[in-house]
This record gives sequence, structure tokens and C-alpha cells, in this order.
Amino acid sequence: MIERIADLVNADPNIVRRGRYLSTTFMLEIGDAPYLVKIIEGRVVSITPGPFVTPSYSFALRAPRDEWEMFWRKIPPPGHNDIFALFKRGKLKIEGDMHTFMANLLYIKDVLAAPRKEAVQ
Repeated sequence: MIERIADLVNADPNIVRRGRYLSTTFMLEIGDAPYLVKIIEGRVVSITPGPFVTPSYSFALRAPRDEWEMFWRKIPPPGHNDIFALFKRGKLKIEGDMHTFMANLLYIKDVLAAPRKEAVQ
């Protein structure tokens, strides 16, 4: 799923427009697998799989693999439909620069939900 995020986001002009003022790198951890997601002016330019020695990122979102898989379903069940639903249930950890994260929250939510467009169930 994670491999397709760049293509799905960059193909959607509404998502790119929403993030046009954001250029950053954030960590997305899916279970034990870390990824650095680099964004420049609203476009996802790279998704680099770890492991990393000393990664540089503005914020990190960490959740178990099964939680992300439920989150990326076409119609996710209650408690998996939003990153704050995962956070509220104690499944998602949000760390780092909260200003960058919160100032671009709708864009980040759109980026993370992009794989739902290709989900079958």
C-alpha cells in the first residue's frame, strides 16, 4: 500500500493544492517497518524504506501493521476511519513537530487515506 501513496497523491490535484505550502519529511512507521515520506510543495517526491541510522524528519506517525491495513480499507470500520480514531484508541503514536503536523492536518490525512482509492473491500 505505502508504495502507491506517491502516485495516488500526485495524481490528485486537490490533494496537491491543499499541500502546496508544505515541504517536509515525515516518518511513517507500519509495524516494525519505518518509511520516510518526503513532500515538496504538496507532492510526494519519495518514500524511502528503512532501516535508518539517524533519520531526519519533522514528525512521526507510528502504528501496528494491522491497524494501518484496517485504516486503508475502502470503507474502514469504526475506530479505523481516521488517524485520530487510531490515536484515541492508543494504536497511533504521534511524535515530533506538532506545529508542522497540525498546520497541515487535512493534507496529511488526505495523504494517509490515499490508498483507500484502490482498496477492494
